[in-house]
Amino acid sequence: MTHDPALRASDADRDQVAALLNEAYASGRLTSPEHADRLEATYQARTMGELEPLIVDLPKVRSSTAAAPIATEQTVNAVFSKVVKRGRWIASRHTRLSATYGALIVDLSEAVLPGREITLSVSAFAAKLIIRVPPNAQVIDEVGAMFAKRQVSGDNTPDGDGPVIRVTGRVTFGKVVVARTVHDWNLSGDA
Repeated sequence: MTHDPALRASDADRDQVAALLNEAYASGRLTSPEHADRLEATYQARTMGELEPLIVDLPKVRSSTAAAPIATEQTVNAVFSKVVKRGRWIASRHTRLSATYGALIVDLSEAVLPGREITLSVSAFAAKLIIRVPPNAQVIDEVGAMFAKRQVSGDNTPDGDGPVIRVTGRVTFGKVVVARTVHDWNLSGDA
């Protein structure tokens, strides 16, 4: 990258750096914690000058072996079970959350979010789905409910720096809760 360090970085610039980091991780040049730290810094970077130090010690990937960017989609399922996903993990731009006759708890508060906006597509049938978002996130609730409860707790006033989390999908005979703090949900995940 030989851009002016003061230039604003685009999503494509951040995706290009993420691809280099993924290749470095896959080839053993970065440990898992180093990869997660650098990836998080990549998606928080505002300028080209903030991106350059993240890859300066890594070889440039040849175009014929260029790594794919972070997966744009992933799915987390809970069927007749309770599944908890929390801690430091890499979310996708589009994540499907599906729970049937069980509970699914997804905590995004420490997750690495790939960009300023992500979409969570939920599907819950006779199940409980709890989503914890960062305190500064703006939540756009587009979930349809039939014989179900749907709740977004906490202040939804964006501060300009937080991610936008769009929640779409459908819940039937169940419950979907989007919370910003531990007090807004049952952290133990008891369904």
